[in-house]
Amino acid sequence: MAIALALILLSLGSGAAGALEPPTGTPILTVSGDIGVTNQGDQAVFDYEMLESLGTHTTRTSTPWHDGTQTFTGPLIRSLLDTVDAEGERIIAKALNDYESEIPIEDFTTYDVILATHQNGERMSVRDRGPIFVIYPFDSDPALYQETIISRSVWQVNRIQVP
Repeated sequence: MAIALALILLSLGSGAAGALEPPTGTPILTVSGDIGVTNQGDQAVFDYEMLESLGTHTTRTSTPWHDGTQTFTGPLIRSLLDTVDAEGERIIAKALNDYESEIPIEDFTTYDVILATHQNGERMSVRDRGPIFVIYPFDSDPALYQETIISRSVWQVNRIQVP
């Protein structure tokens, strides 16, 4: 009986909880802070394939930065936060140039906000606001066209902190 219990406890303790497979490709996003699932020290590091494995969502919308309606594809931010077991009420999205914006978690449950990695079917380059662009579904709700929400739409994202 004691051996069976020890084996059960051992198998529970060796599960994937708290661990994420390391990226095999070039890392493009690092998530840090109050997260429970990591793969590189106390951070979760993702490459393109890992982000796509979270499931992709497509948003067709106009934006303040583009002419006409654009099609953006990438994982929902709430899926990323679920994957890393994020705790907290906000995130800080940080760009390659160190621009950052604080975004309440509530935005991700209210709207289908994505980490766009593709625009109009093409992978987003740094030159085109990639590798990751926080995209709100602007056309789904006119209230999204306001300075507060626009400032949360960070492009060239490479880091997310969960304070």
